[in-house]
Amino acid sequence: MDKLEVVKLLEKSNEKKDTKFIDNIRSSLSVNTDIKRVETDFEWLDIMEDTIRYLDNILRNPNRFIINEEEIVKIELARKTTVESIRHLSKHTNFIQKIEDNGDVKPSKILNINKDESYDTYENRLIYTLIENMRNFVEIKKKSLITASSTRDVKKAKYNARSKIGKEQIFMEMNYTSSLVDKKDFGGDSPLDKRLQKLDDDISMLSNTEVYKTLRKLHVARVIPPIKKTNVILKNTNFQYAMKLWDFLQTHVADDTKIIKSNKNYEDNGILKEYMNNTFLLDYLAMDTLSDSNKTTKGDIIEEITENLIQRIVELNIDLPESELKEKIGDKIAVIRYRKEASLTEVQNIFSSHIKAFLEKVENLKL
Repeated sequence: MDKLEVVKLLEKSNEKKDTKFIDNIRSSLSVNTDIKRVETDFEWLDIMEDTIRYLDNILRNPNRFIINEEEIVKIELARKTTVESIRHLSKHTNFIQKIEDNGDVKPSKILNINKDESYDTYENRLIYTLIENMRNFVEIKKKSLITASSTRDVKKAKYNARSKIGKEQIFMEMNYTSSLVDKKDFGGDSPLDKRLQKLDDDISMLSNTEVYKTLRKLHVARVIPPIKKTNVILKNTNFQYAMKLWDFLQTHVADDTKIIKSNKNYEDNGILKEYMNNTFLLDYLAMDTLSDSNKTTKGDIIEEITENLIQRIVELNIDLPESELKEKIGDKIAVIRYRKEASLTEVQNIFSSHIKAFLEKVENLKL
């Protein structure tokens, strides 16, 4: 990008005049800032997405145990006679109806044992509770996204200043307002919306497994902290990832959306005010182009060239004492002036000789 014209204008201006203008500035700057930002941490979403597959592994290969349901029934209703049934009958002879001559025992009632598999284990109830916590947590976060998408940043400033250059008086008044309002839409095809939809689908998939539906039908009690450190929970890799998510949800129960608010009214006397003063100078230089007084005179040019030359000489001889530097400059000036005077005398002599020769020729012609 090319330099702004106003910057070029500053480069061409008179530095001494600019310095006087800045030194003579008397200004005030009133500032008002009104900021509100809402920041939401989506670490929870990352952890849930990473943990889904491990929960799926647990529910596909669930922990289970065998339940023995014992029931004393009439002999004709007994489905199967087991060793446990014979032992029970031997201890409860009152259930023996009669003993045949051949020694066969005919009971009236007998112990019947029904064996069944159950998913109602501590580990399965832990995963069931974790899935329920995930669903509730996501619903809370979805509601917070309505406010988490907004940003407001309003800045206002009022600048008053005056300065003078010689007899010229300059005044300036400026009102500045900047307003940024940003509302992000998380709907539609936004990446966040797609991730949340995918997470909902994954949680629904876990909820449709046989283990989850069985435990829900049984209305099992949810697991509450502290968690029992069983061998399965400690050593199984899938449960280790599940516990990482469990611990995270337990420590982030409340909505951790950060709301940053700031409203300030103050008189600025720092760098911002200095910037505004410099801008005042630029405005003055721009308006000064309308006046003929800004045209550079021959005297100004000579003065500027002289200052630049002196500055250059000093920079090149920075280590010389001031007295020695002045002496050298004085010697150089004397030599240059002598050369100039000598050259002028030589020209005058040549001119005089030619005039004298011309007059002699004219005199001879008259004779």
